[in-house]
Amino acid sequence: MNSRNWVRMFLRTLFLGAGATLITSFFVQASTYMEYLAPLDLFQLLGVLIFFIGLGLVFSLVSQMGFFAYLTVNQLGLSMLKGFWAPLQSLLILFTLFDLVYFRYKASDGETSILVYLAVAVFLFVYGWVVSAKKANETNRNAFIPALFFMVVVTSIEWVPGLRTSGSDYSWLMIVPLLLYNTYQLLILHKLNDTKKEQS
Repeated sequence: MNSRNWVRMFLRTLFLGAGATLITSFFVQASTYMEYLAPLDLFQLLGVLIFFIGLGLVFSLVSQMGFFAYLTVNQLGLSMLKGFWAPLQSLLILFTLFDLVYFRYKASDGETSILVYLAVAVFLFVYGWVVSAKKANETNRNAFIPALFFMVVVTSIEWVPGLRTSGSDYSWLMIVPLLLYNTYQLLILHKLNDTKKEQS
């Protein structure tokens, strides 16, 4: 990828991040907005909007660091582990999904039903499967496991700060934009590379 395409993807992901987090905050933090709408307090409302836009930019940077870190790790895995890399990624996907259910449930001391954590893990896996299938369809079938690994494992790692906060508001506020960022980056990368080849 040349520098022009990288800058384009970087900026688009930043803007996507700001917008996605702001829109998500309207649903997750509705009570906060209502507090400054009735009665109307423009100064405080503007402050809240700027805060969530800034938060979206931070989430976007976390996502982009995770994406480029994974591209590096994937190349190392392919060169060093060769045929073992895909099975290892599959095992790590299963372990991550187990972790999202069992360890989060244990940490909650039974205050939240295990079905909630199970539903989150299933949703993440199904969503990752759909995105990975699209990636494999647009590139080649060997891209499926790496794409699924990125969507499940790397997204979960990026989500850790949100999972460690008290309450569920910020965990939801973080995961929705992260899924959008990672989906966008994963599905746009090969298109940018194809554009570079055509220009060459």
